[in-house]
Amino acid sequence: MATIRVSIINESKLVTPAEVHTVAAALQRQVSEHFAPAWGVDATISFVAPGTKPLSGSWWLVILDDTGQAGTLGYHDLTDEAMPLGKVFVKTARDAGVEWTVTASHELMELLADPSINLSVCTTENSRLMLYAYEICDPCQADEFGCAIDGVTVSDFLFPTWFETFHRSGGAVPFDYCGRIGAPFVLLPGGYASVLDTTNPAAGWTEKRGPAATIAGARFAGRPAVKGSRRERRGAARPDGSRAS
Repeated sequence: MATIRVSIINESKLVTPAEVHTVAAALQRQVSEHFAPAWGVDATISFVAPGTKPLSGSWWLVILDDTGQAGTLGYHDLTDEAMPLGKVFVKTARDAGVEWTVTASHELMELLADPSINLSVCTTENSRLMLYAYEICDPCQADEFGCAIDGVTVSDFLFPTWFETFHRSGGAVPFDYCGRIGAPFVLLPGGYASVLDTTNPAAGWTEKRGPAATIAGARFAGRPAVKGSRRERRGAARPDGSRAS
């Protein structure tokens, strides 16, 4: 039985409660049927009906219009019970030409894989030790690389094998759910990864991008790290773990 409970809270004026309820059902299937077998983490997803409160002790995935609205949450990284919290910005996603449902799936998968936004994996590139953040949807994030569940478009996501350099390319093991990545640490067109070069830690986390792409969904990679997003929250942390003011 899943011990993690995630409450999906709709604060957006651009999507209806009925739409969010449908998306929540699709996300439940993705978590339990696709994500949990690969990552060993399951969760119960609950849509919070208008006028009701989230389940006590639950993690939150909050659907917002844009980052200005996120200010009503004070850009908090945690719920009022100090539990993990993720944010989805509907207008921001649409302005970037992507489906907000893919963004919701993306944020939920990454919330479950790294709820504190502090995990990373090291690998050697050009004789330099590099840290890759545990952001499991960024390298394959474009809409076109996702899939549909009950008519809802959701994000592709990495398997743990993507972070394991001992695997050979060529199809012996899968590296992402949709099977489009052929080797560890490969970025799909339009994909990106947050990396830290340990030979230059003062530079902080930077963005490594995959091959250029013209597909609409890939434009999301070029967006600014909006206030309150996982990218902004990780980038705001200094190498010593302190937070930028």
